[in-house]
Parts: sequence; C-alpha cells; structure tokens
Amino acid sequence: MTLRRLAFAAPFLLLTPALAQGSFHVEETTIAATHAALRAHQTNCHKLAQTYLARLAAYDQSTRLNTVVTLNPTVLADADRLDRDFARTRALKPLQCIAVVVKDNYDTQGLQTTGGSLAMKGVIPSSDAFMVAKIRAAGALILFKSNMAEWAFSPVLTESSIAGITRNPYSLDRVPAGSSGGTAASVAANLAEVGLGTDTGDSIRGPASHNALVGIRPTIGLTSRDGIIPLNMMADVGGPLARTVADAAAVLSVVAGPDPADPVTLLSAGHLEPDYTRFLDKNSLRNARIGVFRPYVDAATGDPEIKTLTERAIADLQSQGATIVDPFVIPDFDALTTKLGCGDFQSDLNHYLAVHAPTAPYKSLQAIVDSGLYLPSIETRIKRPLDPGNANPEPCKDTWHDTRKVAFRNAVIAAMDAAHVDAILYPTWSNPPRLVGDLAAIRHARHYGPDGVHARDPARRPDAARPPLGRRHPLPPRLRLRAGHPSPPPAATLRPPALT
Repeated sequence: MTLRRLAFAAPFLLLTPALAQGSFHVEETTIAATHAALRAHQTNCHKLAQTYLARLAAYDQSTRLNTVVTLNPTVLADADRLDRDFARTRALKPLQCIAVVVKDNYDTQGLQTTGGSLAMKGVIPSSDAFMVAKIRAAGALILFKSNMAEWAFSPVLTESSIAGITRNPYSLDRVPAGSSGGTAASVAANLAEVGLGTDTGDSIRGPASHNALVGIRPTIGLTSRDGIIPLNMMADVGGPLARTVADAAAVLSVVAGPDPADPVTLLSAGHLEPDYTRFLDKNSLRNARIGVFRPYVDAATGDPEIKTLTERAIADLQSQGATIVDPFVIPDFDALTTKLGCGDFQSDLNHYLAVHAPTAPYKSLQAIVDSGLYLPSIETRIKRPLDPGNANPEPCKDTWHDTRKVAFRNAVIAAMDAAHVDAILYPTWSNPPRLVGDLAAIRHARHYGPDGVHARDPARRPDAARPPLGRRHPLPPRLRLRAGHPSPPPAATLRPPALT
C-alpha cells in the first residue's frame, strides 16, 4: 500500500463492494494500466463503468463527499458500444473506456449543465463543448458532471446552490478548494479515473493541491473554451486533473487543439504537440535549472510545516540532478503586477446564455439575480457586475494583447532568460485546506496564499500543480512549477466570440 493510500480517508480505501473479487481493481489505476487490463481481457468497458457506478453509489453520498451533480444515464450503453468497437478493431483509442468526470460548466450533450447554479436547473445542451467532444472522440466514458463553486466564483471552496458542499476526501471536514473541487475530489477518491476542470485564477491548480493530484492549467489558446460557461474570457481555460503526470499529459494531448469557435486557439497553430506524454523522462531533472520564487515560499502568513516541506522538496530536486537558482528574482514584480485583472462576467455570461443555452429559463445575469436562485454567500459577488460603477473604463483585451500583461510576461521571460531558468517553483498553497464552513477564514484566503499567486498570473504560462510534498497529517501540500516560454502572439488581434 502506497503512502498516498495510507493518508487517504478510510472509506475510499475499500474495494468496490460488488466487484471486489474481480481480477482488475480501479483504485489508483492509470490510463496505461487500464488499457493493459483491457488488452489482457482482465476487464472490459462495461465492467469498468459498473465498477465506478458502484463506487459512486457506495461512497459519494454516504461519506458526504458529494461530488456528483448529474450521472450520465447512458454510460453503460456507451460502454457496451466501446466494447463492440474494441472487439471489432482490436485497437484502443487514446482514452477508450477511461472513466472521465466533467466539471458542470462544460456543455455536455444530453446532460444538464448548470455552472453550479439552481437558476440553470434543467438546462440540457444540444451539443458538446469542444473539449468534451474531443474526449468523446477519443473513446472516453463520461461518467458524471461534478459539483463546482457556483459560477466558478471561489478558488477556495466548492459549494453550489444546485448541489451543496463538496468535501475533501483526505479529510472530510476540509474543503477541496475550488472551483473545480468536485472534479478533483472525485478523481482523488477513485470515483473516476481522470477529469476536466477549468481555471481562471487557481481553479485547477488549487484543487490539485488540496487533493494530491496533478493539474495542468494550459497556456491560453492551447485548449478551446467554446461551450464552457465563462467566468472571465480574458483568463478562462480548461485542462485536466489526474492522479499522475502521465495521465494528465495523455488527457492534454487529446483536448488541445485549435477551434474556430474560440479564435484565440488559432494562435496554437504550429505550436501543438500530438502527444505530450513523449516528454515524460525520468531523467529530465538532470541539468534542469529551477528557480525558487522566494516571495511565495517565504510568505509571512504561510504554514511553517509547508515551508519546511517545500525546502525539503527543493533539496530532493537538487539530489535528482537539478540546478537550483535560489532566489529567482523578477525585477519590479510588485509594480508589474498591480491592477492587472480585467473581465466582464455579465457580458461573457449573457453571450453564453444566448448562444449555448437558448432554452434556459433566465436569459441574462440580471434575470438570474432577480430570480434569487443563488447561494447567499455569493450575493455580493454576483451583483457586483450589475453596478454601472464597476464597469471597465474600456473593453478588456485578451492576455496576448493587454499591454500591462504583455509587459509582465516579457519581464518574467527576461528574468528566466537572464538566470537561464527552465521553470519557476513555489508552493501552490502556503496553508492547509480550510475547514468546511469556516467562512471567515475562507473570505480572507488570499491573505494567507500564496494565492495571491492567481491574482498575479497574467503571464498565463503553462502551469502545473505537481505531486504532494508529504505531510504528517493527511492533507497534501503541493509544489507548483511554471514552465518556460509560451507561444508568441500573432500580429493580428483575435478575440473570443463573447467579446466580438
């Protein structure tokens, strides 16, 4: 039994009750292991779907984990179709028979899609979001839609008016972070194999940190946002959550790609890799230069144990052959990162409702607010965009064309070039997950970050929360690695449909 399992909340360690005698167990499996079992006829797609449905029935509600908003009623029929395909072709698609949980802000044909809002109850898209269509085409089993922070507002907790509170599977009295906490908690609890989340500020990376997963926030333009309920089209992006780096890379390989419906993705032409798993190399730390960003490692409000564990992880990286650049400094960082955010939730949401949810009972943010169908805790946030005094003085520009964001990105690249750094390292969170219901602490979460970090992330570079550092109690802190140069912007301005 791995350290990861030893740390797990006890209920999720148990084998699936009805299927515990089988020759293949889904607990802690990987895409490669599942595909190997399929080829060896140790299992099939139908049995895998049954197993995950049995785990969901046994554990999701009985433990109050509460990750599910909507189960896919056709998942067993979908599994049978995939089994027939495999019997006929003897070939497996990249995600064939892999159980995927999809965050409830992705349009999913035939399945209710709500963004966590009771005001969207019963809204069933007629087509898939681009990324959902990609995983379907790759043979994935869409198992269920997961709970999320309502309208993706909170990076700290996952609570919605449509489904209530999702908890952390490592400690059920703690939050799983947000807004993709339902996806993360279900993957961590082996209720699905991999999942799709979205990230505007920290909503993939935070849940990866709190749930001992690997999360990738792709560079904006690498994956399409079409068919995803928006929070801020200037910062939104979708990406994978998984238990291993290899699985996260495999999912990214499937979902990345240009989409005319999201013009910013056309910037990825010529920069895509068909298979990101080919970069996985157990010796990759040899001669790698990793910069330690001390303002976040040494945050005054950080937990001392996480700082100690971060220092230990830095030493571990060095022992594996990495060259540590410590400290790594970005000149004028505070000045460069002042007042960088720009977004228009009202405009973005109204556009989504008109184009993707024409049957929704409420046709605008104003109508949703007037309905009163939202959590009391988000009242201030959901009403703020309706105040004309909060309007942006001029239209927002995307991350590739906003002059302040370009200046910050250029400064980061210049600092990395000057120090010959391949990646920047810091802890994803410098404090453990908050207690469920501790709204006072949650309200002030940005004061004990480093998130913080998500508010200062306009470089929008490929970013990943990596495997846990280890901890004496079962809540897993994580490192964050920010990669090198993103793809260059084009000469012409391309903007998302919501802003044309």
